[in-house]
Amino acid sequence: MSPHLLSAVLIGGMVAGILDIGAAAAINRTGPLAILRVIASGLLGPKALKGGTLAAALGFLLQLAMSIVIAAIYGLASLWLPILATMWIATGLIYGVGIFVVMTYVVLPLSAAPSRPLPGIAKITKDLLAMLGFGLIIAYAVHQASF
Repeated sequence: MSPHLLSAVLIGGMVAGILDIGAAAAINRTGPLAILRVIASGLLGPKALKGGTLAAALGFLLQLAMSIVIAAIYGLASLWLPILATMWIATGLIYGVGIFVVMTYVVLPLSAAPSRPLPGIAKITKDLLAMLGFGLIIAYAVHQASF
């Protein structure tokens, strides 16, 4: 991986991850610390929801780590599939859908986070839109590194 692509992965992943925290807070009508504790509950279980600053800090680190890994997957894939960098809008949107599906139906159910009732169509739509933005941010960063 070139230094430019590595920078794109790190910056794109961090920007997408941080904005995702804000989007989740807005969608769920709560503060970012509550969102970060929910993220930490994926590792610590329900006790993280009652945690304080340490739980939120862990959630922040987990969010950034996951975001950078998600960006790295896209960045590395772009080395084998240059279309990911050249047609970044279309492929970023498709990647966003993939992120939504994997996080919602694979990662979350396998985590230690407490189970929640099935969301309604409005919540699913908002979460999907947030992931479309997430995918676009990463794709744009990789696109910029390619030129």
